[in-house]
This record gives sequence, C-alpha cells and structure tokens, in this order.
Amino acid sequence: MESVAARLEVLDRRFAPVGGDRRLEVLHTGCRWTEGPAYVPAGRYLVFSDIPNDRMLRWDETTGAVGVFRQPAGYANGNTVDRQGRLVSCEHGNRRVTRTEHDGSTVVLAQMWDGRRLNSPNDVVERADGSIWFTDPSYGIDSDYEGHRADSEIGACHVYRVDPATGGVAKVAGDFERPNGLAFSLDERRLYIADTARRHIRVFGVDGDGALAGGEVFATCTAGSFDGLRLDDAGRVWAAAHDGLHCFAADGTLLGKLLVPEVVSNLTFGGPKRNQLFITASTSVYSIRLNITGARYPR
Repeated sequence: MESVAARLEVLDRRFAPVGGDRRLEVLHTGCRWTEGPAYVPAGRYLVFSDIPNDRMLRWDETTGAVGVFRQPAGYANGNTVDRQGRLVSCEHGNRRVTRTEHDGSTVVLAQMWDGRRLNSPNDVVERADGSIWFTDPSYGIDSDYEGHRADSEIGACHVYRVDPATGGVAKVAGDFERPNGLAFSLDERRLYIADTARRHIRVFGVDGDGALAGGEVFATCTAGSFDGLRLDDAGRVWAAAHDGLHCFAADGTLLGKLLVPEVVSNLTFGGPKRNQLFITASTSVYSIRLNITGARYPR
C-alpha cells in the first residue's frame, strides 16, 4: 500500500501528546474530488463520495479492496451514519438528503423548504434525539461539475434541521454565505458550522428544542478555507483545510495540524477503536492510526 510521511505540527503544548503512525496510508487515489467519508462499523467499511464522477465508493477494511458502492449517486457529497447504522447522504444533483435503509432502499428525508427546492445539500450530522442537521450551499447548482446548473429557488444558503417526529424541515440558521461542514460538541449543547466562503467556523448554542443562539466566530482559517468538521472524544474540533487538518481546543485555540499533501475536504474517525482517522483530500483518501479516538458518534 502506498504511503507518505505523516507530519504533525505542534502549535500549542496541549497538542504535543497527540501522535500515532509515522506515515499516512493512501487507501485510494485517482478520483476527481473526494468527499463525505463515513465509516460503517457493522460492515467494517468506509463509504466516500467522488462527486464529479457521480459515484460513491467503498473501501473494505478487511481486504483493502475499493469498489463502487453506488453509481449514479445523485452527485452525493457529505455522508454520515446514524445511530441505527443507516447511511445518510447529501445529494448535490438530486438536491436532497436521503437515508439508505438496512435493506438497501432509499428514503428521502429532505428536498424542500417553504415550498421551494433545496439548493444542493452538502454535509450532514445527526443529533441524539434523531434530528438530522444539514447545510445547503449552492455548489451543486452553480455549475454542472458537481451537480446540475440551476437557479436557486430559495435565493440564499441556509442550515436546516429535520424533525425526527414529523419529518418537517426547519431553517435554523440563515446568515451564512456558503455553510459547509458541521459538528456537535460532545454534550450537543454547541454546534460548530464552517462557512467556507468566509473562511471561518462559527459556534452556536443549542437549546433542548433545537433552536440556535449566538453564532460568534470560533476560528478563522490560516490556510485556504474550512470544509468538513469532526470532534475527537476529548472535545477537540478537527477541521479540513487546504494544508491538512487543523485541530482546535474547545476555547478556539489552534493546537496543531496534521499536514496532508493534497487539499483536504473532509474527515471521519473509524475502525474498531475509533482511532483510525480517514481523510478525503482532492483525488485521494488517506488514513492514519492515532493514539486518540474520535467521538462515539460522528459529531
């Protein structure tokens, strides 16, 4: 298996204990733009998107083989696995959020808001109450490269919540330019959301009913812009950036970086002990075993 040197850059002493393998494994390469890694524990495999090629691929942990999971895939972007082990996907081309049931059938969770079609759902996460939260920038309708060129029916890019009881889609945040990656804090009282166009991450308070408050800037990107977000089990925020992954303390301090040789789009923790970090970056998918573990769910 091909690999490249792993470079951990310590910027704050709190990052010094973070370590692991000395090399990044290249699990797959040759894609146009990889995104949306989601680890499925029951099957011990990783699903990820190759958006411009309109396909989702699957890497098998037990064999190392990579094959097509779904094609066409609605130009799928972000993916997550819910607490029942079902895959939830954001489909740029179909302008919707779907869930793949255990029998392989697909259920549409969201495709409209206020009587208008969504732009192109981008990234998604589940809260413990079963609600589904997703971002809806316009990348999939801006051109035919990652979807189908079209005018926005909404006229803006928002963040939404799907009610687990009614299936209703509600706007929870509307003052973003290009909302992208999102992740909950370990106690789910805070929600981190990246605004790629503005090159920062904002943090919101979340009340028991799912309403958001605040929204101050949590961190500003020092290398390009932010994309996908995930947390480890210590509450540190890991963010995809142009030079790799940036790791932040809960107070917003940039602790350190894991440098990657391609522009990084997204990440997730997986493996039997959740200490394997999977990274989608431009044409490739990388993996590294660390001495830390990811949050129990893809927060």
